[in-house]
Amino acid sequence: MARAARQARQPRALDAPGYTPGQRGTGAAIFFIHPTSYINRDHWNAPIDDPETNARAELFLRGQASAFNEAGDIWAPRYRQATFGAFLTSAAESERALALAYGDVSAAFDRFLKEVGPTRPIILAGHSQGGAHLTRLLRDRIATDPKLRARIVAAYVVGWPVSRTTDLPRMGLPECRAADQTGCILSWESFAEPADPSLIVDAYDATIGFDGRPRKGTPIVCTNPLTGTADAAAPATANLGTLVPAADLAIATMAVGSVPARCADRGFLLIGDGPNLGPYVLPGNNYHVYDYSLFWANVGADANRRLKAFAQ
Repeated sequence: MARAARQARQPRALDAPGYTPGQRGTGAAIFFIHPTSYINRDHWNAPIDDPETNARAELFLRGQASAFNEAGDIWAPRYRQATFGAFLTSAAESERALALAYGDVSAAFDRFLKEVGPTRPIILAGHSQGGAHLTRLLRDRIATDPKLRARIVAAYVVGWPVSRTTDLPRMGLPECRAADQTGCILSWESFAEPADPSLIVDAYDATIGFDGRPRKGTPIVCTNPLTGTADAAAPATANLGTLVPAADLAIATMAVGSVPARCADRGFLLIGDGPNLGPYVLPGNNYHVYDYSLFWANVGADANRRLKAFAQ
C-alpha cells in the first residue's frame, strides 16, 4: 500500500542557497506526487521497498517538491508507481499498472486529509506520472467535493498535458489566468528550441479526454511559470532562479535570469536554446526532467503569492 509521510517534510533543495524554508506547521499543506522513479522491467509496478527506486524518488523531491518549502509542509506519498515502460504502450497491463498506482495515491490523499485537518489550505502538485495521477485526483476528488475544492490554493499539474477542451471542465478548477488567482490549475511542459514535441503530441492525440471525447487536436493548458499566467511570454530577466545541479547531484547552484519562457504552438512551453542542466534532456529537445528546476524560484514565489491571496 501507499505510504504517506507521517509528518510533513521540507526536502532539501540539493543544498542550494537562496531560499528560506517556512516554519513547520504554518502555511499550506502540500500534497506532492513524485514522477516515475522505477525504470526496471521486472514488474509493472514498483515494489514499495525498492531502495534504488526510493532513492531516485527522494532526489526528485529535493529538486522539485523543495520549491514549495517556504509555502508550507509537504506530504509526499510513496506509492506503487507504474514502471516507466507503462507509458509506452496501451496494453491492458499498462492500464492496470496505472490504476494500481492511482489507487495508492488516492489512499494516501485520504490519510493526508486526516492529518492536515478540516480547515488548512491545500496546495496540490505533481510531475510527469505524478501529474497524471493528479489530474485524476482533481477529477475524482476535488471536482466532486465543494468543501474540499474551496480549500485548494492551486494545483500544479506539471509535465503532463491537460486538454482545455476535454479535461479541464471535468477537473473542478479553472486554469490560472492571473498571477494572484487561487483555486486554479497551472500546467506546463518545457522544450528548448528548435522543439519537436511530436512524441508527446502523437501519444496525446491518441487518447480520450475526461469527457469521453478524443483529445486529438485540442489545445493544451500552458501556464508560464515566470509570470503565473496563461499563454504568456517572459524574458530571462523574469526568471528568479534556475536550480542547476552539480554532476554528482549532491549540490546545486542558483542561476538567476538565465532561462526565458513562452507558451506557443499547441500549448508547449518554449525556453529558447536551453541551459546545460545535465544529460537527461529527452528527444525533441524535451526538458521534461527539468520542468520544475528550470523555474524553481518562480514556482516557490508563485505558491507564496497565491497562498497570500488565498488568506485575504
